[in-house]
Amino acid sequence: MVYRVIGLMSGSSLDGLDIAFVEFHEQAGTWSYEVKATACYAYSEEWIEKLKKATSLNALDYQLLHTAYGHYTGQLVNSFIEENGLEYKVQLIASHGHTTFHVPARQMTAQLGDGAAIAAITGINVVSDLRAMDVALGGHGAPIVPIGEKQLLKAYPLFLNLGGIANVSCNMTDAYTAFDVCPANRVLNMLANKAGKAFDESGQLAASGTLQPELLKTLDSLEYYQLKGPKSLANDFGTDVIYPLVAGFRFGKKDTWIQDALRTYVEHIALQVKRALPPVVTHAATAEEAGTRSLLVTGGGAHNTFLVERLTELLLEDNIEVTVPDKDLVDFKEAIIMGLIGVLRWREENNVLASVTGARRNSIGGAVWIGQEA
Repeated sequence: MVYRVIGLMSGSSLDGLDIAFVEFHEQAGTWSYEVKATACYAYSEEWIEKLKKATSLNALDYQLLHTAYGHYTGQLVNSFIEENGLEYKVQLIASHGHTTFHVPARQMTAQLGDGAAIAAITGINVVSDLRAMDVALGGHGAPIVPIGEKQLLKAYPLFLNLGGIANVSCNMTDAYTAFDVCPANRVLNMLANKAGKAFDESGQLAASGTLQPELLKTLDSLEYYQLKGPKSLANDFGTDVIYPLVAGFRFGKKDTWIQDALRTYVEHIALQVKRALPPVVTHAATAEEAGTRSLLVTGGGAHNTFLVERLTELLLEDNIEVTVPDKDLVDFKEAIIMGLIGVLRWREENNVLASVTGARRNSIGGAVWIGQEA
């Protein structure tokens, strides 16, 4: 079977909407894929502010934003289709939406972006609300990309996504293991904003800073890092807990505090990834798997040269080799996998793994909206 699908992903780093048009092939239970077109539509300052403030809105205004963002998403998809000559070629849209509230302990997660609005604007069938079923089953609803890693990227045993939140996955046993590690790009970008930059390009500011051991110790001692998986993070852990700790630290040199903060937070990310991976590897490894293992690094943070260098140095001590793939996979891995998750939902097959999320069972997640006319 062949499925031609658009996957949509809006990450917590607020850089924009990632769109990937992918052709998926399934034969006797084996999946392959070919990326046909990609784009990232940067959010305007107005939309960045709307998304940032979403969790402070009253119920009615939040629902109005949910609908408006759905229509806006549909319009971006239509532009993408027109720009790439994809009229009448797209069979399905799978939309992750933009996460706002995430409280799995109370069996609730919420993503902005009304699937009905996307379907109405595009005239294409849509799958949305991809995490909700898993959370209803007692899971964290995150990470959900491991199903795509398992089906599409079998050559790699270990995965690291450096998005707004960093998460790791281990594909070395039948019981797939994955969890959120720590806030990443969202905090780095907030610090870079203080220097008048959208982000720290290649990690240049961080590389020029001085490590602050006391701040690093404070960050590393936070309660979340002592928990065992499955576990997941809401965006506000980065914005409301981590960032104030970093920004409120008494740096020795006021004129270089941003560089020092970035340097220290890069080290925090690298150390938390290092601490997260060895137990996963040790738990999964067999005698036959001894030796160097490859860690596939994707997400916007994979372009942060300094962060990748620190990861490479630290993980070599554990015989883990950092691999950064081609740009499409680095930048659009999550959008690609959202497309697969949508296809699996359409086929009524499991698309969320309980071994990753901690739910009672695997599940078929996603709400279906029929955009095409009967």
